[in-house]
Amino acid sequence: MGLMRVFGIAGWKNSGKTGLATRLVEEFTRRGYRISTIKHAHHDFDIDKVGADSWRHRHAGAHEVVIVSGTRYAIMHELRGAPEPSFEEILGRIGPCDLVLIEGYKREPVPKIEARRLEAAKREPLAPTDPHIVAIAADHAVTDTDLPVFDLDDTVAVADFIARITGLPPRT
Repeated sequence: MGLMRVFGIAGWKNSGKTGLATRLVEEFTRRGYRISTIKHAHHDFDIDKVGADSWRHRHAGAHEVVIVSGTRYAIMHELRGAPEPSFEEILGRIGPCDLVLIEGYKREPVPKIEARRLEAAKREPLAPTDPHIVAIAADHAVTDTDLPVFDLDDTVAVADFIARITGLPPRT
Protein backbone atom coordinates (compact mmCIF):
# COMPACT_ATOMS: atom_id res chain seq x y z
CA MET A 1 0.00 0.00 0.00
CA GLY A 2 1.46 3.35 -1.00
CA LEU A 3 1.74 6.43 1.13
CA MET A 4 -1.57 7.05 2.82
CA ARG A 5 -2.42 10.67 3.49
CA VAL A 6 -3.88 11.01 6.97
CA PHE A 7 -5.10 14.11 8.77
CA GLY A 8 -6.77 14.31 12.17
CA ILE A 9 -9.34 16.45 13.89
CA ALA A 10 -8.79 16.68 17.64
CA GLY A 11 -10.78 18.41 20.35
CA TRP A 12 -12.78 17.96 23.49
CA LYS A 13 -16.37 16.69 23.51
CA ASN A 14 -18.74 19.18 21.80
CA SER A 15 -15.83 21.12 20.29
CA GLY A 16 -17.26 20.83 16.78
CA LYS A 17 -15.06 17.93 15.55
CA THR A 18 -17.82 15.95 13.84
CA GLY A 19 -19.35 18.99 12.16
CA LEU A 20 -15.94 20.04 10.83
CA ALA A 21 -15.16 16.48 9.68
CA THR A 22 -18.51 16.22 7.87
CA ARG A 23 -18.05 19.56 6.11
CA LEU A 24 -14.49 18.62 5.10
CA VAL A 25 -15.68 15.32 3.62
CA GLU A 26 -18.32 17.25 1.62
CA GLU A 27 -15.76 19.84 0.46
CA PHE A 28 -13.05 17.34 -0.58
CA THR A 29 -15.65 15.14 -2.30
CA ARG A 30 -16.96 18.18 -4.18
CA ARG A 31 -13.36 18.77 -5.34
CA GLY A 32 -13.23 15.23 -6.75
CA TYR A 33 -11.24 13.42 -4.05
CA ARG A 34 -12.04 10.05 -2.51
CA ILE A 35 -12.14 10.51 1.26
CA SER A 36 -12.36 7.88 3.99
CA THR A 37 -12.88 8.56 7.67
CA ILE A 38 -12.02 6.80 10.91
CA LYS A 39 -13.88 7.77 14.06
CA HIS A 40 -12.63 6.58 17.42
CA ALA A 41 -15.34 6.00 20.00
CA HIS A 42 -14.57 5.63 23.67
CA HIS A 43 -17.70 3.79 24.68
CA ASP A 44 -19.49 0.59 23.74
CA PHE A 45 -20.98 1.94 20.54
CA ASP A 46 -23.29 -0.02 18.26
CA ILE A 47 -24.19 0.39 14.61
CA ASP A 48 -26.82 -2.32 14.37
CA LYS A 49 -30.13 -2.02 16.15
CA VAL A 50 -31.07 -4.44 18.91
CA GLY A 51 -32.99 -7.34 17.39
CA ALA A 52 -31.74 -6.76 13.83
CA ASP A 53 -30.37 -9.84 12.03
CA SER A 54 -26.79 -8.55 12.24
CA TRP A 55 -27.23 -7.91 15.96
CA ARG A 56 -28.50 -11.47 16.39
CA HIS A 57 -25.48 -12.85 14.49
CA ARG A 58 -23.14 -10.83 16.68
CA HIS A 59 -24.85 -11.83 19.89
CA ALA A 60 -24.76 -15.47 18.81
CA GLY A 61 -20.95 -15.12 18.94
CA ALA A 62 -19.86 -14.27 15.38
CA HIS A 63 -16.31 -12.91 15.10
CA GLU A 64 -17.07 -10.66 12.12
CA VAL A 65 -20.51 -9.74 10.85
CA VAL A 66 -20.70 -8.36 7.32
CA ILE A 67 -23.87 -6.55 6.27
CA VAL A 68 -24.15 -6.16 2.50
CA SER A 69 -26.71 -4.42 0.32
CA GLY A 70 -26.85 -2.89 -3.12
CA THR A 71 -25.72 0.46 -1.70
CA ARG A 72 -23.14 -0.36 1.01
CA TYR A 73 -21.51 -2.92 3.18
CA ALA A 74 -20.21 -2.75 6.72
CA ILE A 75 -17.98 -5.14 8.61
CA MET A 76 -18.38 -5.34 12.35
CA HIS A 77 -15.52 -7.08 14.05
CA GLU A 78 -16.12 -8.23 17.61
CA LEU A 79 -12.99 -8.11 19.73
CA ARG A 80 -14.35 -10.66 22.22
CA GLY A 81 -11.84 -9.58 24.84
CA ALA A 82 -8.91 -9.07 22.45
CA PRO A 83 -7.12 -5.70 22.69
CA GLU A 84 -8.35 -2.78 20.63
CA PRO A 85 -6.55 -2.81 17.26
CA SER A 86 -3.82 -0.24 16.76
CA PHE A 87 -4.41 2.78 14.58
CA GLU A 88 -1.98 1.26 12.03
CA GLU A 89 -4.02 -1.97 11.90
CA ILE A 90 -7.20 0.00 11.22
CA LEU A 91 -5.48 2.08 8.52
CA GLY A 92 -4.36 -1.18 6.92
CA ARG A 93 -7.99 -2.27 6.51
CA ILE A 94 -9.05 0.89 4.69
CA GLY A 95 -9.35 0.71 0.91
CA PRO A 96 -7.44 3.02 -1.43
CA CYS A 97 -8.41 6.67 -1.14
CA ASP A 98 -6.90 10.14 -1.51
CA LEU A 99 -7.15 11.16 2.15
CA VAL A 100 -8.15 9.58 5.45
CA LEU A 101 -9.69 12.01 7.94
CA ILE A 102 -9.55 10.76 11.50
CA GLU A 103 -11.64 11.99 14.39
CA GLY A 104 -11.06 11.21 18.02
CA TYR A 105 -7.60 9.63 17.95
CA LYS A 106 -6.07 12.36 20.10
CA ARG A 107 -2.69 10.71 20.65
CA GLU A 108 -1.76 9.48 17.17
CA PRO A 109 1.35 11.09 15.62
CA VAL A 110 -0.44 12.47 12.57
CA PRO A 111 -0.97 16.12 11.64
CA LYS A 112 -4.14 17.43 13.26
CA ILE A 113 -6.28 20.51 13.52
CA GLU A 114 -7.71 21.28 16.95
CA ALA A 115 -11.40 22.19 17.00
CA ARG A 116 -12.43 24.64 19.72
CA ARG A 117 -15.88 25.89 20.64
CA LEU A 118 -16.96 28.02 23.55
CA GLU A 119 -19.63 25.38 24.36
CA ALA A 120 -17.11 22.49 24.48
CA ALA A 121 -17.05 20.19 27.50
CA LYS A 122 -13.54 21.44 28.32
CA ARG A 123 -11.73 24.54 27.17
CA GLU A 124 -8.16 23.58 28.04
CA PRO A 125 -6.11 23.90 24.80
CA LEU A 126 -4.64 20.68 23.40
CA ALA A 127 -2.14 22.35 21.09
CA PRO A 128 0.52 23.27 23.68
CA THR A 129 1.02 19.63 24.67
CA ASP A 130 0.57 17.98 21.24
CA PRO A 131 3.35 18.72 18.74
CA HIS A 132 1.24 17.15 15.97
CA ILE A 133 -1.44 19.84 16.13
CA VAL A 134 -0.58 22.08 13.19
CA ALA A 135 -3.56 24.48 13.28
CA ILE A 136 -6.61 25.52 15.28
CA ALA A 137 -10.20 25.99 14.10
CA ALA A 138 -12.31 27.92 16.59
CA ASP A 139 -15.63 29.72 16.94
CA HIS A 140 -13.94 32.47 18.95
CA ALA A 141 -10.76 34.55 18.85
CA VAL A 142 -7.61 32.59 19.68
CA THR A 143 -4.54 34.61 20.63
CA ASP A 144 -2.48 32.18 22.76
CA THR A 145 -0.76 30.42 19.83
CA ASP A 146 1.67 30.81 16.94
CA LEU A 147 -0.23 28.19 14.92
CA PRO A 148 -2.49 29.14 12.02
CA VAL A 149 -6.02 29.83 13.31
CA PHE A 150 -9.12 29.31 11.18
CA ASP A 151 -12.77 30.12 11.71
CA LEU A 152 -14.42 26.80 12.61
CA ASP A 153 -16.97 27.41 9.84
CA ASP A 154 -14.45 28.36 7.11
CA THR A 155 -14.42 24.87 5.60
CA VAL A 156 -12.81 25.94 2.31
CA ALA A 157 -9.81 27.54 4.05
CA VAL A 158 -9.37 24.53 6.36
CA ALA A 159 -9.61 22.15 3.36
CA ASP A 160 -7.02 24.20 1.44
CA PHE A 161 -4.71 24.03 4.46
CA ILE A 162 -5.13 20.25 4.85
CA ALA A 163 -4.52 19.70 1.13
CA ARG A 164 -1.28 21.69 1.41
CA ILE A 165 -0.09 19.95 4.60
CA THR A 166 -0.83 16.43 3.32
CA GLY A 167 0.48 17.05 -0.21
CA LEU A 168 -2.85 16.22 -1.82
CA PRO A 169 -2.25 16.52 -5.58
CA PRO A 170 -4.46 19.11 -7.28
CA ARG A 171 -7.50 17.82 -9.17
CA THR A 172 -7.70 19.07 -12.72
